[in-house]
Amino acid sequence: MAHYLEDAAALSDEEVLSRSLSHPSLFAIIVRKYEAPFMRKVMGILRDEEEAIDVVQVAFTKIYLNAGKFQKQEGAQFSSWAYRILINTALTQYAKRKRERGATVELDEEIWALIPDKNLRQFEKKELVDEVASVLTRMPAPLAAALTAFFLEGKSQEEIAQKEGLSVGAIKTRVHRAKKEFTKIYKSITNTV
Repeated sequence: MAHYLEDAAALSDEEVLSRSLSHPSLFAIIVRKYEAPFMRKVMGILRDEEEAIDVVQVAFTKIYLNAGKFQKQEGAQFSSWAYRILINTALTQYAKRKRERGATVELDEEIWALIPDKNLRQFEKKELVDEVASVLTRMPAPLAAALTAFFLEGKSQEEIAQKEGLSVGAIKTRVHRAKKEFTKIYKSITNTV
């Protein structure tokens, strides 16, 4: 078995993932390779080690359970797919914590970079991040998912359409509606004019 694992270690992540469907012990190769970088990424989002450990475990479980759905595409490799699952899981945990405890954390710079106003001072940044998470949790799930995919994950409308099994036009409409809904909810909770 050890020899089999050594041979598998020479395979690409995509091949290891595919083979782990029939040989689950191979998934350990992926866990060993990604566990530390996943922890760093989640700690940057949640800033809580216990929660980060849980999120990483849940993300690995989701990756394994959805391994059969992964399809290598040009420009999209296993790592980008895995990180998308990880970040979505971490943001879900962040939103859950916010709802349950009103707790706040500062988002990772990579995620923060997706929010347009870079001139906000630190405390204002934290407040805005909390407001964005709060708005997303109040939006209808399909619209929140469209905004998250398009703005936070940086997916193209074509990629979202393919994933959702919809036309690009339908996704454009959904993103447009999501922006309007986001603005409406944001204004209602911040009392801005």
